[in-house]
Amino acid sequence: MTSAAMPLPEPAPVPVDEALRARPAPALRPYAAWYSGYRQRGVAPMVHRGLPSPYLTLILTLDEPLTLAAHPDPRQPPGSYRTLLGGLHTGPALITHAGRQSGVQIALSPLGARVLLGLPAGELAELDFTAEEVLGGWAVEGRERLLSATDWPGRFAAVDQWLGRRLGQRSDQRAVEPAPEVAQAWQLLLAGGGQPSAAALADRIGWSGRHLADRFRTEIGLTPKAAARVIRFDRARRLLSARAGQPRAGDGLGLAALAAHCGYFDQAHLAREFRALAGCAPSRWVAEETGTAAKRVAEERVALGSETSKAGPGRPVQAGATPG
Repeated sequence: MTSAAMPLPEPAPVPVDEALRARPAPALRPYAAWYSGYRQRGVAPMVHRGLPSPYLTLILTLDEPLTLAAHPDPRQPPGSYRTLLGGLHTGPALITHAGRQSGVQIALSPLGARVLLGLPAGELAELDFTAEEVLGGWAVEGRERLLSATDWPGRFAAVDQWLGRRLGQRSDQRAVEPAPEVAQAWQLLLAGGGQPSAAALADRIGWSGRHLADRFRTEIGLTPKAAARVIRFDRARRLLSARAGQPRAGDGLGLAALAAHCGYFDQAHLAREFRALAGCAPSRWVAEETGTAAKRVAEERVALGSETSKAGPGRPVQAGATPG
């Protein structure tokens, strides 16, 4: 009596998790800070926080649409986007996927919005749009160029060509760039890590505080005070992320030293700002980004000296190469 051979199970697909960053071509660097390519296949479903930063967000997807469960402005309903264009914001977006996503994110300077996008960054503040809503056929062309490339160097080169063509169509960039005083105030905020006060900026450029606030909001999307808050937060969270894998001293995640370094009054001030802009405590965000939320619940109380944040999704957020 012979037995039938049992078919061997097919091997499980190997997960793909790619994240690459590239600098734009030199001519584009005054307008675009970096490109970030991401591709995931067969990874765990994820919720990712798209946090406030000093850059406008332009995302061109390669396959599955980008799904936003929540926008920085809670009045904006959830949605899916093949392309996305978002302004500066002071609250988190919640981005979800079911194990697959890929695309290229372009970090745009708000000072370059008039040149590359044809409008001041203030018209995009706190909002997300499909790129086609704002840019029309130019956004369609950009995604088509991206889809025609077969590897990351080719995709980044395609974005360079696409943005470079747009820049070439602007025969006189100076005619559409923001006022030099606004540009100077923005650069001073960036160089100072968000620490210069609005009054100091106004004195430096020779405008009244009200006039600077009005012109700055139009061109950047936030007032100088709000922009300083975002820049300071962005610096703190990047330093926090860089330190996350390093041995820590007795002050939790090093928040006291980090707060002083980034210009906060104290650790409690940093914690309040993090909750306001990220929707969670600093240690919870680190846990989400490193995939170890379950191990950090107790640490959060020690590091922050308070209850854990109740903001954000109700389950651990898994880390991965994601936009935002």
